Amino acid sequence: MPFKKLSEQEYTALLKFPAYISLLAANWDDELNENEKKVAIKLSHTKTFSCDPLLTEFYKESDKVFKKNIEQLDNDLPKGKKSRETAIKKELLKLDKIVSKLGKEYASTMHNSMESFKYHVSKAHYNVLMNFNLSLSTKGLTE
Repeated sequence: MPFKKLSEQEYTALLKFPAYISLLAANWDDELNENEKKVAIKLSHTKTFSCDPLLTEFYKESDKVFKKNIEQLDNDLPKGKKSRETAIKKELLKLDKIVSKLGKEYASTMHNSMESFKYHVSKAHYNVLMNFNLSLSTKGLTE
C-alpha cells in the first residue's frame, strides 16, 4: 500500500489529481462546461475498474470525492484562461512531488494514466463542437 508514505494532507491533495487534470483539459475556453464535467465524472468512475491494477485503490478513493473536488476547484480557481492554467500547473507541480514519494513505477503509471485522463476529457469539448457543427450543416442542407 503505497499511500502509507504520505501524510493525510498529501493524500487528500493527491485525490484531487484527476480533478485538476480535468480542469486543465477543459481550460482551452476558460471554463468547464457541463459536457466536459459529465465526461470527467464518468471517466473517474470508469477508471475504478479499467485502470492499471497499481492504481485501483487510488481511483476508487478519488472517485468517492471527484465530483465534490472538481466543483470546488472549478469555483476556487481563478477565472481567465492564462491565470487559471498557471494556478493549475502550480498545483500539478506540488502533486508531482507527492507522487514521486510513491516510487518510480507508481509515479510512471500515474503520469501515464493522467495523460490518458486529460486526453479523454479534452475530447469531450471537441465532440460537442463536432455535433454542433454537424447539426448546423444538416440544417443548412435541409432548408
